[in-house]
Amino acid sequence: MEFSPERLSKAKEIIARYPEGRQKSAVIPLLHLAQEENNGWLNVEWMDYVAGLLQLRNIEVYEVATFYSMFNLKPVGRYVFEVCQTGPCMLNGSDNIIAYIKKRLSIGVGETTPDGLFTLKTVECLGACGYAPMMQLGKHFREHLTPERVDAIIEECRKNAGVLN
Repeated sequence: MEFSPERLSKAKEIIARYPEGRQKSAVIPLLHLAQEENNGWLNVEWMDYVAGLLQLRNIEVYEVATFYSMFNLKPVGRYVFEVCQTGPCMLNGSDNIIAYIKKRLSIGVGETTPDGLFTLKTVECLGACGYAPMMQLGKHFREHLTPERVDAIIEECRKNAGVLN
C-alpha cells in the first residue's frame, strides 16, 4: 500500500508545513488522503503506511483514526449519510430521520446497502445546530431534514450514480 504519485506529492507538501519533530501534526490530513486512496475507508495497512511516512508508532495513528467519526474503519458505500445525533438535532427530530433512513434503505446504523451505494452513520455535533436536523454527505451539509428531503437526497445520489429506482 502506498499513495499514488499525486497523493504522495501532496503528502510531502503537507508534512513540510510542520517543523522538524512535529510531523505528527500531519496525521489527520494524511489519514484523509489515505482514506481517499482506499475507496473511502482506512484499514490497518493504510494506517501503518501513514505512521511510516510520519515516523510515528502505529498506535499513534490508530488513536487518531479510531477517535474521529470522519474516518471509516470498514468499507462504506459510495454515499455516506452521517446524521448528527447530538442535542439540538435530536430535539429537532434527528432520531426520526435516522429511523426513516433505516427503514427507507433497509439498513441499520453502520451498515451499507447491498448495492454498495449507501452507508448510514450517526455522528456527534457537526457544528450546524441552527439547521437541525442535519447530516453530512461527503463534504456537504444537508440541513433541515424531513422524510421528503431525505427521499430527494436518495434519488439525487442514485441519479448521480446512474442507478434508477
